[in-house]
Amino acid sequence: MSGMDFTNEAFSLSRLRELDLVALLERLGYAPVSRRKNDTDYWYRSPLREERTASFHVDRVNNEWYDFGLAAGGNPLDFLLRFHNCPVGELPGRINVSFSPQQLPLHEVGLHEGRAGADSKLVVQSVRPIYAYPLKNYLHERSIPVAVADAFCSEVSYGVGGRNYYGIGFQNDAGGWEIRNRNFKQSSAPKDITCLRSGADSVHVFEGFMDFLSWVALHPYTDPKSLDFVVLNGAGLFDRALPFLDGHQRVHLWLDRDVTGLAYRNYALGLGPRFVDESGWYAQFKDLNDWRRHKGEVQKPSVSLRPGLRNAV
Repeated sequence: MSGMDFTNEAFSLSRLRELDLVALLERLGYAPVSRRKNDTDYWYRSPLREERTASFHVDRVNNEWYDFGLAAGGNPLDFLLRFHNCPVGELPGRINVSFSPQQLPLHEVGLHEGRAGADSKLVVQSVRPIYAYPLKNYLHERSIPVAVADAFCSEVSYGVGGRNYYGIGFQNDAGGWEIRNRNFKQSSAPKDITCLRSGADSVHVFEGFMDFLSWVALHPYTDPKSLDFVVLNGAGLFDRALPFLDGHQRVHLWLDRDVTGLAYRNYALGLGPRFVDESGWYAQFKDLNDWRRHKGEVQKPSVSLRPGLRNAV
């Protein structure tokens, strides 16, 4: 693959992912419309589309963004892929037109936590087998059999801002949790990938655990413990999975069909013929779970994007 030297620290995926989002947006010419929660929540008019009311949110504590108009978000690398609408390998050339990543500060973990207050941090309180009816109903809405979720997930109770919540929890290799319910999409620190090992020659790669559970549900006669899987828990963590993927002869990619997922798909396919794109099964949908929930219906176009983003990677 040409265009990016991943041995060069300045242009590594990890460095781009760790850039300070506020500093990055300022360098691109975007200033916040408002600052809230003691300067830990920044709101912008979206750099990814045209809008009058600021609905692009930056969480300074976690260095993550979310565009409410697009219903999409992530880390700085996810943002750069959408903003420049290009494959991963072309990012350095696009970025260097105006600045070098070395000129921007990296996000300092924990720098803003004190300002946000201890109550704003997500704290896992308890973990148990999935029991609550609303969570079982949520799994039904996502077309995930409870028995499948029971095998890989737990019911996680957690607190944020003095309030208590619960959700379907999927644990990563570092001990953190991806937590989902009908109303919230949360993560507890530390953030990491999830590798499920059995010693197989091939491995299946998913962006989120709902897609992984969908695959398991679609293969009721296949013992998942006889295969290898990687759940990235966010496309931006793809590089962390590479050492594990290198030990397999075949890598099946079940990534999202959005700008970020397609960019990582193209990057992976450029690494060699052992990487296989499986997303053609759900080509007209966002991801495998979206396809499963809609039973193959034709998806209608959603929010119109900023000019230049219509033609995804």
